[in-house]
Amino acid sequence: MLTPLTIAVAVAAALLGLWCAVAALRDQPVKDWHYAGIAVVTLLTVVQLVVGVVMLAGGDRPEGDSTAVFVSYLVSVTACVPLVGLVALGERSRWGSATVAAGAFLLAILQLRLHDVWGGGVG
Repeated sequence: MLTPLTIAVAVAAALLGLWCAVAALRDQPVKDWHYAGIAVVTLLTVVQLVVGVVMLAGGDRPEGDSTAVFVSYLVSVTACVPLVGLVALGERSRWGSATVAAGAFLLAILQLRLHDVWGGGVG
């Protein structure tokens, strides 16, 4: 997997998480700018999904017998932030912001695991 892309997704997700956590602490719901941040992080994860699929199709494989695990992580990281964004649409309170923050922090952690499953090397 491409390490710079993985780092970019993790940093963007962590920043989104911090931004939404501050909103939750200020008792604010998710606002339009937060949804723009969700869109940016989602776009990065879609790029990561495409890169991962292309690498797999080109014959690159994660270390060991972990291709299925790798693909499941790719799908999970792509779905993580959009799903919490949808939840936040229905929860127009500070808890919507807290939900997005938790999902974004989870995505940042999943990036570490995705990198580990691939083998930690630069693709």
